[in-house]
Amino acid sequence: MNTNKLDILVFAAHPDDAELSCSGTIIKYLKAGKRVGIVDLTAGEMGTRGTAATRKIEAENANQIMGISVRENLNMPDCFFENNKENQLKIIQMIRKYQPQIVLANAITDRHPDHGRAAQLVEDAAFQSGLLKIETSDNGKSQAPHRPQAIYHYIQDTYIQPDFIIDITEEIDLKKAAILAYQTQFFDPNSTEPQTYISSPDFIETVLARNREFGKIVGGVFGEGFTSKKIIGVKDIFSLC
Repeated sequence: MNTNKLDILVFAAHPDDAELSCSGTIIKYLKAGKRVGIVDLTAGEMGTRGTAATRKIEAENANQIMGISVRENLNMPDCFFENNKENQLKIIQMIRKYQPQIVLANAITDRHPDHGRAAQLVEDAAFQSGLLKIETSDNGKSQAPHRPQAIYHYIQDTYIQPDFIIDITEEIDLKKAAILAYQTQFFDPNSTEPQTYISSPDFIETVLARNREFGKIVGGVFGEGFTSKKIIGVKDIFSLC
């Protein structure tokens, strides 16, 4: 039995990507008893504000707010990681280690080029993770092939028409708290660091406004949208109601 096994594994190019885009969904399924973990590809060290060290502390604080107990960082170079064999193998090792049924990954295209590149990197690695002849190990132990049943991409700064929306009305307060755990990144009237696109006072409000828009579409108050490169099939038409 794999004691590491997760139901959902979230990949994020930077610490705070998951919190901004799908933490409501993470919290929702943790509350439902599912096992959820996060793998950050980089430490976000190229961000204008803060450092890799402060981002690590902030991620740990966000973990406590969300209830996350499994989070790893692959320490790929922020802004400069590539979709290559070396990085695909790192992703494959994580997928085989945690054997998730569902993978959540960055937006397929976005304002920050790392996001779309990370999305394709995870897509490619998730497929290859199921190939028997690709060999990987964890702590010297050979890993078995594993391919997730589904990969969904959360929506980030750039608007993308969602293929489905998760109602996160009951989770929105914890989501906002998890985002604000990244104190160096977002609005702080006492900060002496340069102002950035995401540190403006209105940025968090635009995130919540997007969540309100998606929530209204599905009859709730707040929602998070996702896209799928594959057509989503259902066994029962009533499950869509």
